[in-house]
Amino acid sequence: MFVCGRNVDRSPTAEEMFRKVEGFEVKSAGVSFGATVPVTRELINWADKVFVMEHKHEKAILKIDPSAWQKIEVLNIPNRFYKNQPELKVLLKERMQPYLKRYKLLNKLR
Repeated sequence: MFVCGRNVDRSPTAEEMFRKVEGFEVKSAGVSFGATVPVTRELINWADKVFVMEHKHEKAILKIDPSAWQKIEVLNIPNRFYKNQPELKVLLKERMQPYLKRYKLLNKLR
């Protein structure tokens, strides 16, 4: 699962990118009030990994479910990109590279 603030730009972009990769089941959500898809305990439990854009998103998830700490990876992608912005896609691919290599999926990502 990919998480940002409002689930408008960063996490939906990541969801679209990685949904295309065979072997990945992906969702996205937001931690802010009024998020398009709000983070819930059920979504956190569904996820094997929770990739958050910033540390503040990690803190918000841990308030919902303190036991999720082992699932969370912080990508350190600031809130200055719009949905599907090419620079955002490059940064997501770069930051996800260590995890994708584990699954040998990097070369399958478009």
